[in-house]
Amino acid sequence: MVRIIAAALGLFLGANALFLLLAPLAWYDSVPGVTATGPFNAHFVRDVGAAYLVAAGGLAAFAWRPREARPALFAAAAFLTLHAAIHVFDAVCGAQPLQDTVRDFVGVHLVALITLGLASAALTPRQTQGAHPC
Repeated sequence: MVRIIAAALGLFLGANALFLLLAPLAWYDSVPGVTATGPFNAHFVRDVGAAYLVAAGGLAAFAWRPREARPALFAAAAFLTLHAAIHVFDAVCGAQPLQDTVRDFVGVHLVALITLGLASAALTPRQTQGAHPC
């Protein structure tokens, strides 16, 4: 189940990354709340797209080869968590913190929480079937 969640989230983030990279103005205009963060900057939007593409790759690699790609999952979780923390900071400092948090919940905060959960699960050693605990 962990690998399926990682794969699905990797696909979702990968699609978003491609949108950011290939159609930055369309992404900027279509995602709720983005226009309130400042004027459009295609270079910056593509930079964010590159970061999301790396996170998507980390999740996809973990879904494919969990043991070998744990560091890639941890890097994805680090980026997504720091990104969510920036959104929390901006919401707290903004005029409408609750509305901003609700608006960003699924696309930013939930994504980070799921990825942190995957990383936490990857840290937990698995017991082999029928193995003696000692």
